[in-house]
Amino acid sequence: QRKNPFSNDDRLASKPVYTHRGGATYGRPPEGSRTEQRGKDAHSHVGKEVEELCLIIRSTGEVGEDGHVSVTFGQLFETYVTISNKVVGILLRARKHGLVHFEGEMLWQGKDDDVIITLL
Repeated sequence: QRKNPFSNDDRLASKPVYTHRGGATYGRPPEGSRTEQRGKDAHSHVGKEVEELCLIIRSTGEVGEDGHVSVTFGQLFETYVTISNKVVGILLRARKHGLVHFEGEMLWQGKDDDVIITLL
């Protein structure tokens, strides 16, 4: 099914697909494609949101004895939810990149309002 009968685009019919599991191009869009550009744009957008979240933690949090800025999840949620409704997802991404630390796998509004989030 390399040629889509519902498309007038012949680009796919002329490109051989050589992707092997574990290869460098496996699971990635073709280089220079619009799909690749959309992925890059989305990655850039999420990176900007992570930066903005870190700035908000720095401005609303308090500096602890260890020199790190900390804020409770409840306080951060109330502040950041007016900017974006993706608070928890952006927090998870920031933790994945080693920018923040908090206990637990997932944070829930109300239940985890007292969890401390530390900016690293």
